Amino acid sequence: MNRILGSVVVTAVCHAFGMAPAHAADDAAAYPDKPIRIVVPYPAGGSTDVLARTLGQKVGETLGQAVIVENKAGASGAIGATYVINSPPDGYTLFLGTSTALAVNPGLFPDLSYRVDGFAPIILAAMLPSIVAVNKSFPVQRMTDLVPYLKAHPNAVNYASSGNGTPAHLGAELFKIMTGTTMTHVPYKGGAPALTDLAGGQTSLMFAILPESMPLVKTGKLRALAVTTAERLPAYPDLPTVAESGVPGYELIGWYGFLAPAKTPPAIVAKLNLAFDDALRDTVVRQKLTDMGFEVAGGQPPRFAELIASETVKWKKVITDGKIVAQ
Repeated sequence: MNRILGSVVVTAVCHAFGMAPAHAADDAAAYPDKPIRIVVPYPAGGSTDVLARTLGQKVGETLGQAVIVENKAGASGAIGATYVINSPPDGYTLFLGTSTALAVNPGLFPDLSYRVDGFAPIILAAMLPSIVAVNKSFPVQRMTDLVPYLKAHPNAVNYASSGNGTPAHLGAELFKIMTGTTMTHVPYKGGAPALTDLAGGQTSLMFAILPESMPLVKTGKLRALAVTTAERLPAYPDLPTVAESGVPGYELIGWYGFLAPAKTPPAIVAKLNLAFDDALRDTVVRQKLTDMGFEVAGGQPPRFAELIASETVKWKKVITDGKIVAQ
């Protein structure tokens, strides 16, 4: 993308999310003067919750106010998202958004209770890779052999997912579309039961979140064929990518970021961005998140806004082409 076109895209994306240049510094002068809440759209104890609490504690230290995490789970993130969008745009109620809530749900649910442009992106916090994991008895040993095997056995392979519309589901459907192969989807209510049945041989394959699945690989219950990131992971340099294994351009990665209600003063968004970015640069915080399997991100709001926009287009096409409907 050339510089002029890139500038146009960034400007358009920023306006779409209600962002503006940070010339109203006075708005942030007294902010914050009371505790800040981060709404997490998943139950307490999960990786998303720990991400919010880890960063919230550090941001609170920087800003001199307590940062409280509230869990508002349900409806694929819609309950939490709707709550935050309807909150005052004053910087005191934030949303930890996921790729599912921000890029998948708009294409999956025709009557979604919130609009993504009702948010002002603050920062892309972290990304979470997946792996192509197979049952240890599955005859395919290398990622390069998977497509030929699937073509030789149409619809004979069952793949597991953590639920309809989840990254594990859409990642497999994207793979099918890009390779012209067929598999049968077996959805579960969460990643844990899906991985349990995969290890037990009830299904053969899963595009599984790395932190949840890699322990089963290390104990020999599953076999990892590839990572779904665009490049190999430093922690697993011998594990090839799907893209280099005969499916160029393939990428599946979950991502997480913080947002405020639209019309939050730009100076407050800027102040929050700086505080979160500093937290993500902290050595202790980075090590904790890395140990959990996250790839630490950071950066300015436009980076996050562009990711939301591009991923929304990508997954909408997969949902349409794969004839995926909410269940």
